[in-house]
Amino acid sequence: DPIILPRSSQGLYMVQRIRDEAHRFGITYHRKLRSDRTFKSVLDEIPGIGPKRKQALMKHFGSVRAMSAASVEDLAALDGMTRDAAEKLKEYIGRGE
Repeated sequence: DPIILPRSSQGLYMVQRIRDEAHRFGITYHRKLRSDRTFKSVLDEIPGIGPKRKQALMKHFGSVRAMSAASVEDLAALDGMTRDAAEKLKEYIGRGE
């Protein structure tokens, strides 16, 4: 049976606030999940490739496919990349093909 609370009741106000907070919490959680999935990349899983290198690689090559087609020398020549990081990148991307 539903409980009918008067519109001016403090109890109704409290229940509405609890409901609103629960909805806000759930919506925020799902937005964060979608946002995290949107920006995930295979590059996030490679040791030695952080946010700055990832950004530089994506800006220069445009896609992971273009990176896999590039040579280790091309990758290492990119500003902020080392040969070791370029080799790890090629090795990791090569496993996925």
